[in-house]
Amino acid sequence: MTPVSPVRATGSAPAFFSAWDLHAYYGESYIVQGVSFDIREGEILALLGRNGAGKTSTLRTIARMSNPGLTSGEIWLDHKPLHSMKAYDAANNGVGLVPEDRCIIPGLTVEENLQLAQIEGPSGWSIERLYDHFPRLAERRHQEGVTMSGGEQQMLAVARALARDVKLLLLDEPYEGLAPVIVREIESILEEIKNLGITTIIVEQNAIAALHLADRALILDMGQVVFDGSAQEVLDNAELRQEYLAI
Repeated sequence: MTPVSPVRATGSAPAFFSAWDLHAYYGESYIVQGVSFDIREGEILALLGRNGAGKTSTLRTIARMSNPGLTSGEIWLDHKPLHSMKAYDAANNGVGLVPEDRCIIPGLTVEENLQLAQIEGPSGWSIERLYDHFPRLAERRHQEGVTMSGGEQQMLAVARALARDVKLLLLDEPYEGLAPVIVREIESILEEIKNLGITTIIVEQNAIAALHLADRALILDMGQVVFDGSAQEVLDNAELRQEYLAI
């Protein structure tokens, strides 16, 4: 039987992205325990929780990384079943993961890192278009990527994900280790991405910053969803933030 992509709870229209009852293990540790949610096209979702709640593991599961390993559940993006794909195929179908450690390739310049991301074929994001949105990278185009500052490397990691015509951008701790002035610069770039209508999931310990950027929030606790609603609801609910985010 041909699988049918999921619809939103209202039944009115297919969700652009849906995760259904995801269960995943990291080794013998049961990390993702029945996580379900969906996202409309163009929405930004803040995926929040304390350390060890399963946020990064959920992102990696969506990106189809080998760890954690998905044992059951379905993941759909634009009517395509990501759960039946390997990480490479998920990337070719529009999933762009920006990992916490950024994974800039040593020995390659900024421009070579971007060109490598486009090796699979034509992209709506030309190198020059990327430079329009990331002018700092244009200035550093001939510099080895790993020799740049942490903030500049973060810009390169985001630009590299966009370069593959990303449909779903997954950001893991984009503000981690950055000075406040650089965080504001990254926030400005993410606002631009939001205005472009790119569907995004952001995991960030700086929950307040993520909530101000996001349309919706999903809070995890011990691998399970404990809140799914608007970002503003979380900003307005100090008791909820204290209980699950300790802020």
